[in-house]
Amino acid sequence: MKLVLGRDDLAAAAASSAREAGAEPERVGIKPVHKASRGFVNRSDVDLCELAIVTVLQALAHDKPVLLLPVTTLGRHQHQTLVTTGELSVADVEGHSIGVRAWSQTTGVWVRGFLTEQYGVDLRKAHWTTYEGHHVEGAEDPAWVQRAPEGTKLPADFLAGQVDFGIMGNELPSDDRIRTAIDDAHAVAEQWSKDQGFIPVNHVVGVSEAAAAQYPEAVLAAYDAMRSVLVAKEEAGRPFPLHPVGFEALRGAFTKAAAYALEQEVIPRAVDYDELVERTCAALDVSPARLGG
Repeated sequence: MKLVLGRDDLAAAAASSAREAGAEPERVGIKPVHKASRGFVNRSDVDLCELAIVTVLQALAHDKPVLLLPVTTLGRHQHQTLVTTGELSVADVEGHSIGVRAWSQTTGVWVRGFLTEQYGVDLRKAHWTTYEGHHVEGAEDPAWVQRAPEGTKLPADFLAGQVDFGIMGNELPSDDRIRTAIDDAHAVAEQWSKDQGFIPVNHVVGVSEAAAAQYPEAVLAAYDAMRSVLVAKEEAGRPFPLHPVGFEALRGAFTKAAAYALEQEVIPRAVDYDELVERTCAALDVSPARLGG
């Protein structure tokens, strides 16, 4: 049973519990962790894999054998990830160029959703550039999005002024010229979460249909172990969990991300969260309540 998890604490807990349940877990070290997604989704190279939430949605929309183990490995606010180096602001997005690593990158999906929903931006009136393809075979960029020349990278293009705005999370370069395009981005993000009832989710855990059939007890044990780690580390006093666990706890984030993804042509059809819940529960032969549903 092969596992790809970016966090050492979650990986250790999942492996230990899966072993106790009778499996022989092996942690596969792939960094950054998103590079494991393509093999997992399209070829089931590993059994349990940390995935971006949008990758899960794309996998479901393209009928890939991917199920959701409802554990959040990365959650964070996102408004601060829209950046610029000039005097432009979020009001200037239309008519200007924006770079994003991939059209299906979850950070980009969240930010574009904010742009349309909160700021009335027509995404098709901005000039979008992507630098990588999708993890899910069959997914394509919309016709109104251009691909950067092979070998170019967003951080370098952004600092060189080749794009006016960038959407960058972990890949944001260190440069004193960079500033957020949304004023008081963190305060805006906090208010958005209060209005929505959740903090945006980036990464969750996927399990292959084959692994669910072969190791159901080990998969469930891994879920229980990861849940225990995250619940124990949740910060007291936070209005919403940063790492929600369980189907119901993730419903808001998945439903909102799915709506944004459909609007942005990231997925080819509407995705109903309950479809994902039902498929997972059927494969593991459990009720939704077993996984916090």
